[in-house]
Amino acid sequence: MKKILTLLFVAIVACSGSAMAQKTIKLGHINSNELMQIMPGRDSAQAVLQKEMEDLESTLKSMSSELETRYNDYLAKQDAMSDLIKQTKQRELQDMQARAQEFQKNAEQQLQDRQAELLKPIIDRARKAIEEVAKENGYTYVFDSGVGTLLYSPESEDLMPLVKKKLGI
Repeated sequence: MKKILTLLFVAIVACSGSAMAQKTIKLGHINSNELMQIMPGRDSAQAVLQKEMEDLESTLKSMSSELETRYNDYLAKQDAMSDLIKQTKQRELQDMQARAQEFQKNAEQQLQDRQAELLKPIIDRARKAIEEVAKENGYTYVFDSGVGTLLYSPESEDLMPLVKKKLGI
């Protein structure tokens, strides 16, 4: 009885193993950086970001210019100032510098958030096209050769032409 159960178990494992071995693995790759460079809508998103960055830089430059003007004015007149006025002016200058630094930090964060907001639909469209091409063409795995570090891989097919066709590029 024990021999029959053991034989049955071995037969089941052998059958399931051969069924799994029959499934072919189809590998593909795509360079997502290259794809993002040619995605429709990317240029307009970059133009919007550039405009917003220039506006923020202009404001920061104005703040820095005002700070520099006030600092130079302070240096020129400090000998004639009383200690109380000097301390007050120094605090004003420190506050202005702190506001400028805070503005710069917030501007950088705002630009990062805006970039993510503008690029998300483009990235989602690219990802969807890659997934659809992979499913339509029976790919098991698709590697991103643009950001990955593959030291070795068996030969795989580049999906870029198929994804470009899917996106109408």
